[in-house]
Amino acid sequence: MKAVLLAAGVGARLQPLTDHIPKCLVPINGLPLLGHWFRLLARHGYTDLLVNTHHLGGQVRAFVEAWRAPGLRIALFHEPVLLGSAGTVAANRRFMAGAGDFLIVYADNLTDMDLSAFRRFHVGRRSPFTIGLFESPEPSQCGIAECNSEGRILSFEEKPAHPRGCLANAGIYLAGPSLFDLIPPKPYTDFGFDVLPRLVGRMFGYRISEYYRDLGTPERLAQAQRDWQS
Repeated sequence: MKAVLLAAGVGARLQPLTDHIPKCLVPINGLPLLGHWFRLLARHGYTDLLVNTHHLGGQVRAFVEAWRAPGLRIALFHEPVLLGSAGTVAANRRFMAGAGDFLIVYADNLTDMDLSAFRRFHVGRRSPFTIGLFESPEPSQCGIAECNSEGRILSFEEKPAHPRGCLANAGIYLAGPSLFDLIPPKPYTDFGFDVLPRLVGRMFGYRISEYYRDLGTPERLAQAQRDWQS
């Protein structure tokens, strides 16, 4: 089972902290965020991981090379110029070969989501693409989805000025090989703006009931530290 961890973000809203440490290595209860992801993925059977790097990529490489977990293989993909969330996946199509469905996660979020239940939901609906969703208190800052009773996504809008709801894209996806046909061939490609609107009516949304927090601001990061300690 294969997973892509999108970990190359600069973390501008967390400056000055992220001037010296990549956002994906910010410690949560003593363990860098990326380590929390490695543990979660291994617990749910993911064995082959790809991590993209950009800002302070040498620190991420050093952390990955020092990580020791039997049965877990971690590859790195450095981007001198950022390709965007979907662009990274498109550039690593060969990595996903033979995997069937594969997981994509934005590694600057913190969760203890049941990834096995997420996969069962995805497989049970024979979905080409499934998004993890959470209820956001700031829907205008997120990608917002509307779903029917079975979870099929009927509309999706990235950072809407007038949100129709609060079910937000958590940056946790399951996808099949058909995804690559939907990623536009351009230098920078973003899932929220360039890909997900093309999947409306065909993709499904899975509501995350476990802990989930976006760590994009100092206030959210501080709250995550308190949450995880308790």
